[in-house]
Amino acid sequence: MGSSPDVPDRDQGRSPKIEGIEQIEKTMISGFQFQGKEVVGDYIMITRRWILLLREIALLLSLLILTVGCATPVRPAFKVNESLPIGSVQGDSFVGERYPFKIRIPEGWQATTRYPEFLLEQGYGLEGLKDTPFFLFNPLTKSSLQVDFSPAKRTARFDQEIIEAITKMAGGSLMSDLEEEYGKNFNVHFSQIEPVQLKGVPYAARMSARYSVKGRTREQGWIYAFAEPYQIFIFYLIPVVTLEADKSTFEQTLSTFQYLGFQ
Repeated sequence: MGSSPDVPDRDQGRSPKIEGIEQIEKTMISGFQFQGKEVVGDYIMITRRWILLLREIALLLSLLILTVGCATPVRPAFKVNESLPIGSVQGDSFVGERYPFKIRIPEGWQATTRYPEFLLEQGYGLEGLKDTPFFLFNPLTKSSLQVDFSPAKRTARFDQEIIEAITKMAGGSLMSDLEEEYGKNFNVHFSQIEPVQLKGVPYAARMSARYSVKGRTREQGWIYAFAEPYQIFIFYLIPVVTLEADKSTFEQTLSTFQYLGFQ
């Protein structure tokens, strides 16, 4: 039977801003699913549709919820300098230039600013992959990690509670996508929502889902974070057949991620 992300009792200490998020969640997700189905409408594209949904949920909540009652700008307008190179490999690490971050490249893995072709076979949409600035992957096992950045709106305010609420909402939207394709009894195991410590990042949360389709099992995870002035998105996918080894490598690599600060 399908399972959902852990949802605390709404009557137990729910804050007004989280209640506000919950009130618009169903309407937002319904509209996005309709949009996604017009474009893709096939299981192989669910991965990308869901990732787009997480980004758009984050954007709309920053506009609809985070600024309620306080529309005063908290940061100047910011535009990414697209003329800068994304970054380069330096020793055993990738160091960003367009986006200020650093991450270690594990042995046997490759870092690139262009998507590896196998991600298309795993269900990621081409246009979205073209817009993602950084990929880290194991060419033998096809495990992968993606990192993306999106400047926050001028009036958007962030804290750990909001970050975790948006992270949880992404789990709900993934469940809805899978149930839409495979029925209400589709089995998905979700992890708990957890805060995660990333160097230089004040607010971050993570969640993951494990499910099987056509005999292929995968663990798919996401991290949503904020460090001035960026929303940070980290996505990973690990085939379960290599889960133990690659998950350990992923965790070690994630511990080396560092936001270098806004220059």
